[in-house]
Amino acid sequence: MAWRPFSAEQEEVLLNSIREAERNCSGEIRIHIDQYCKGDPVFKARNLFGHLKMTETELHNGVLIYVAIEDRKFCILGDEGIHQAVTQTFWDATRDAMLTKFSTGHIIEGISDAVLECGRQLKNYFPYQDNDQNELPDEISYDD
Repeated sequence: MAWRPFSAEQEEVLLNSIREAERNCSGEIRIHIDQYCKGDPVFKARNLFGHLKMTETELHNGVLIYVAIEDRKFCILGDEGIHQAVTQTFWDATRDAMLTKFSTGHIIEGISDAVLECGRQLKNYFPYQDNDQNELPDEISYDD
């Protein structure tokens, strides 16, 4: 049986956060959950970014939230379009907010809040367009 750290209800909370965040922007947000990350989470997230086809969005405005549950590692990685639009302060503040939630055991809330904050930033720089298409599936991916 595949490893899944979240209940169906918890997964639905996260999926609803993605849908809400993407409702008002043309950006794409994905969540990837690992059980372990023995190395650098940024390195792992960069590899996943390509594997999940996140570099293939037209405006390069995808964001990946990567979390390794057991090793307590995570990162937020934005494609070049969104990374150039927002300041490092945004990435740092979002990371710090996640860390605060995680440190009190609120993993789902930390991820959900980060997704919604990314959506707000994407809306500022990449607002929803009438011809907008969902370029990537709204899903949570796992390493099995």
